[in-house]
Amino acid sequence: MKFKPLFTIIILALIGFIVHKIISYSFIPKIFEEAFIHSTPKLYGCFAVFSLIIVFTLIKIKEINLDYVGYTFLILTCLKMLIAYAFLHPILEVQLAKTPTEKINFFIVFIYFLTIETVVTIRILNNKQ
Repeated sequence: MKFKPLFTIIILALIGFIVHKIISYSFIPKIFEEAFIHSTPKLYGCFAVFSLIIVFTLIKIKEINLDYVGYTFLILTCLKMLIAYAFLHPILEVQLAKTPTEKINFFIVFIYFLTIETVVTIRILNNKQ
């Protein structure tokens, strides 16, 4: 199945979101979470879309030339990091009691999706059909 990596991302995003919400109910005060600039569902939604776009592009690049998949991954990941910084910038400017919690929340989601993308890209590169 050519688009199996896309389904993998969707499933892992849903699992990650559910686990994240369960853990955040235990450790993050509700008043902090309600005051977040970017809510957890919004972060998961945005990063899931970014991951789907990146992996879909990599699948299409693989059809053209397998040698460019790694380079494309690096370029798209750098672009995603720039966009992520644009999301993070308002959080960095504010210094409230909730700010460290929101930064940690943001980076957990960012690193989670970066890990998913990296593993899926490795699988695409290792699957030389």
